[in-house]
Amino acid sequence: MGEEGREEAARAGKDEQGSLAAALETIRALVSDSLSASLFPFKWQLIRDRLNRLHAGLDDVTVNEASDGGERRDAFLGLLQAVVETAGEARELVPRSQGRHYRDGKLRLRSDLDVVAAALGAHAARLDEIYTSGALTRARALVVSRPGAGASRDDVRFYVRDLFARLRVGAAEMRREATAALNEVLHDDEKCVRVVVSDVADGIGVLVWLLECPDACVQEEALEAVSVIAGFGAYRADLVVGGVIAPVIRVLDAGARHAAKERAARLLCKLTENSDNAWAIAAHGGVTALLNVCTDHGASGGELVCAACRVLRNLVGVDEIKKYMVAEASAVPVLVSLSQGAADEAAQILAMELLATIASGDSSVREVVLQEGAVESMVRVLDRGSLRSSKAREGALRAIDALCFSWPGSIGRLVGAGFLDRVLFFLRNGDSTLQHCALKAAHRLCHVSEDTKKAMGDAGFMPELVSFLHAAKSLEAREMAAEALCAMVSVHRNRKRFVQEDRNVAQILQLLRPDDEKLSPAKRFLLSTLMHLSDSTSGRRKIMSSEHIGNLERLAETNVTDAKKIVKKLGGSKLRNIFHGIWSRQKA
Repeated sequence: MGEEGREEAARAGKDEQGSLAAALETIRALVSDSLSASLFPFKWQLIRDRLNRLHAGLDDVTVNEASDGGERRDAFLGLLQAVVETAGEARELVPRSQGRHYRDGKLRLRSDLDVVAAALGAHAARLDEIYTSGALTRARALVVSRPGAGASRDDVRFYVRDLFARLRVGAAEMRREATAALNEVLHDDEKCVRVVVSDVADGIGVLVWLLECPDACVQEEALEAVSVIAGFGAYRADLVVGGVIAPVIRVLDAGARHAAKERAARLLCKLTENSDNAWAIAAHGGVTALLNVCTDHGASGGELVCAACRVLRNLVGVDEIKKYMVAEASAVPVLVSLSQGAADEAAQILAMELLATIASGDSSVREVVLQEGAVESMVRVLDRGSLRSSKAREGALRAIDALCFSWPGSIGRLVGAGFLDRVLFFLRNGDSTLQHCALKAAHRLCHVSEDTKKAMGDAGFMPELVSFLHAAKSLEAREMAAEALCAMVSVHRNRKRFVQEDRNVAQILQLLRPDDEKLSPAKRFLLSTLMHLSDSTSGRRKIMSSEHIGNLERLAETNVTDAKKIVKKLGGSKLRNIFHGIWSRQKA
């Protein structure tokens, strides 16, 4: 380059530096002035966020000599001029936002603020493109070392702020490295979470902006960083106010990578714990996005579908959102399909639980759930030939319990779907956990109606309950089985069926061995069962002919009220003579 060329380059450099200084000063002045604006404070906050982002990017600019040229210089100078012009337009809106010189109406002012915010966002994106091209580099590209364990908050603050500076103005590779480093410190040190939220200027805003970064790696790391912050309940409100919900839902609804969608769904699950922020999720189309994930469960994969179901479960805690999901978003058929056809069992179990939750507390919603075939789909999971695991079957039994047993109107549909046969099968053949779930279902069914008790008697439940009483080790299980048996025997048709088998009555009397200091609840239910049986001649005859009748007499002698009543019904002194004869033979 000749002398003349060097002088021209020097003049151009001075012009560039002058334009840069003017742009920075204009940005600083506008940020200061905008603090006095009282109307539309959130829109002004957005404008300030974008001004700060521009200022951070421009403040560290240096020219790359290797790429120096007229085209680059013109592009950069054009950007600086555009920034100054947009800042000038925004500055004119400050008095109008103070309420003193208010002329053109709120709608016009809001529109003007939106235009300014959009223009500043475009300028920031253009600055990023110029950095990425290599035409600009950072003047102070120092690498700050990560503070060690136990470092002071000041050291952490310095390191985290440096990471955010790189996130704001760095090229693609620098952003990837910065987001990865940020996640490391966020996972390792809670102080970093506090620093990001409280000490970094627009820290949340930068992360929200990165959620829609076209670089998939940066987007996923940003989602992870926000998810770590959301793990602390104290900071969730900061994330929501910072605008995190809309871009996260767009990640779910757009063509993002699968890993990004999974992280987005897990983040929404944290944000909606205890139904917090449910309205914000619904307002941004979150219900539809989540149901779309469940509809396409084959392509979505188990982890993503499970996370989506957990978010939906959190949302149905709000009645209005639940009604919207049922009436307008068609959530019930989607979940019924998922409960039938999901390849992932965890997703299937969550779908069944969610259906039961949706149906609770509202008879009209429950009717919709039943009409869509939810009960039948759950019973099919219990089929003997099904390849579903015990865990899936336990989930189906729990969901049926929650959906049907508290509402007698659904029992007919349940029995019609073959539920009794499935429960009886697992009562006989299930593993310990599944057997306990089946026993609980039988216990609940016995308290629904007389017709249900008759149907259970016809299906063969009573002998199985007696066998269960002998085999069960758990006090709770024995009590449930005894109570269910007592409820069934209270029906005349079942009593007749029960006494036809000599072994049934004998086994109950055998269980009444007076070997406990205190009469257990299970034995009290067994005595009540014998009380029902003693109402008929055949029942009394079976009791009196049993070799274990002595157990009943011993209980009567210890002043157990029900035992004394049964003995009296059996014949009083005549029976006592029989007892004495039996005992005499046993002693001999």
